[in-house]
Amino acid sequence: MSLLPQTNQLRALHTVVRNRGVSGREFEVFSRRIIRLLLEAGLDLLPFEEREVTTPVGETYHGLGFTRPVCGVSVVRAGESMEAELREMIPGIGIGKILIQRDRRTKQPELFYHHLPAGIAASHVLLMEPMLATGGSALAALDVLRKAGVPDENVVLVNFLASPQGLERLGREAPAVRIVTSSVEDGLNEHAFMVPGIGDFGDRYFGTVATTS
Repeated sequence: MSLLPQTNQLRALHTVVRNRGVSGREFEVFSRRIIRLLLEAGLDLLPFEEREVTTPVGETYHGLGFTRPVCGVSVVRAGESMEAELREMIPGIGIGKILIQRDRRTKQPELFYHHLPAGIAASHVLLMEPMLATGGSALAALDVLRKAGVPDENVVLVNFLASPQGLERLGREAPAVRIVTSSVEDGLNEHAFMVPGIGDFGDRYFGTVATTS
């Protein structure tokens, strides 16, 4: 697991987005700043190989490039918050979607829909799932990728908040998957929500409910 450096700047951003009284627009803008940091860190976890290019002055630059194509897969709906940033960072990148909803009574994930980019089995995948609470939804999404031929070692889970329980479960059931997160929370409450937490990330980001804690 890779935790973003806990700088004063990152803590200040978290202070804004965790505030129950922040406006929806501020929540979106400040969340996107954290998301950009997460995506950059996630891409840096992928393997690179040497590449050479000719500069405008006719000289050779000895650089690097990804060893495989890269695509993104978002876990709907919260994961869609990361799509725009990733598409700005890598123009033309393929984006897949997986719709998983947690049963409010059993707390178990249910798969409803998935559509993945062509050639995903030969690609590195940024799996965009902002909330890692129990780990159930992330593992259900990972199962979809596995069935599509994506090996765990080609997956980087890009995550906004993670619980110790969720990290422990993924480490046990998917040890080859790399994880990048901006915060490891104190734990889960009796409703399986992370604390101190951020509330329902998807609802707050897309403005579908009143801002709550």
